[in-house]
Amino acid sequence: MKKIGKKIWEYIHSNPKNFFFRVAFALFVFSMLFDDYGIVKRIRMEAEHDMLLERQKIEQKRIIDNEQRIRYALMPDSLEKAARERYNFRKPGETLFIIREK
Repeated sequence: MKKIGKKIWEYIHSNPKNFFFRVAFALFVFSMLFDDYGIVKRIRMEAEHDMLLERQKIEQKRIIDNEQRIRYALMPDSLEKAARERYNFRKPGETLFIIREK
C-alpha cells in the first residue's frame, strides 16, 4: 500500500500541472453529472415534466367533461329525466312502475 502511495506522490511531484488539470477535469465532469444543473437532475426533471404534461391533458379532459355535464344538467328535460330515474318522481296522474333487476 505504501508503494502505491509513494508512486502517486512521485507522479504528483513530477507532473503537477498534468495532475492539476486531471483533477480539475474530473471535478468538472462530476459537477456536470451530479450538480444542481447536472445531466442526471435534468433527465429527472424532463421525466417529471412529461408526466405533469400528461396529467394536465387528463385534467383538461375532465374539466371539459364536467362543463358538458353542467350544461346538460341546466336543461329542463335533463332535470326531469334525472328526477324520474334517480328519485322515482312522477307527474300527477301517472302510475309509477319500478322494475329492479336481481
